[in-house]
Amino acid sequence: MATSEDTPDDGDRGEAAAAKGQAKPKRRAPAGAAVLREDVTEAIREAVFEELAAVGYGRLSIEAIARRAGVGKTAVYRRWRSKLHLVLDLVSALAVQGLPAPDTGSLDGDLRLLYEVTSRALRHPVASQIVPDLLAEAARNPEIQEALQRALREGQYGVASGVLRAAVERGEVRAGLDEDMALDLISGPLYWRVVVVRSKLPKGYAGRLAGATAGALRAL
Repeated sequence: MATSEDTPDDGDRGEAAAAKGQAKPKRRAPAGAAVLREDVTEAIREAVFEELAAVGYGRLSIEAIARRAGVGKTAVYRRWRSKLHLVLDLVSALAVQGLPAPDTGSLDGDLRLLYEVTSRALRHPVASQIVPDLLAEAARNPEIQEALQRALREGQYGVASGVLRAAVERGEVRAGLDEDMALDLISGPLYWRVVVVRSKLPKGYAGRLAGATAGALRAL
């Protein structure tokens, strides 16, 4: 029978005992493979988001994550061998979740809905702190850069590609247009405004941006 391995602070108590010169307590060998509890994993992931928003990647620590999640740090290390791998996994998971694919029946409507959903997500207090910090860290860390690029390709670009294909099928834009430039036109302006410049979007901005983008796509 498998046993749970997520007893909070079990590993930490052993390390504390060793530090005091005491014998490290023996642990019973599990009868079967250790079980990684999903609720513990989710608590750790939530703690990572909150810690990233609070202190940034540079000051992020496994100890602080474990405290916030209410587990021992050994529970974190059983799942990820470093904070880098933890954050990379988190970014990859976000890419898989992606954004909902808009299906309004028109290019302008699809773009407006995409921009409204994306801007709300990027303006969330946690995301607004984490995304710029990870983009800055990506300039120094090739692994984070690769993970963020993959997340954009599989997430935002994946949805934008769907919007573009639907517009081609409806005859709203021509087939054979420069897809890379089209995807840049769809995704670039909003990210620039919200993530880079970080300025507040005026009322109706998503609709106006959708109309301007749709016009640019038709001209390609």
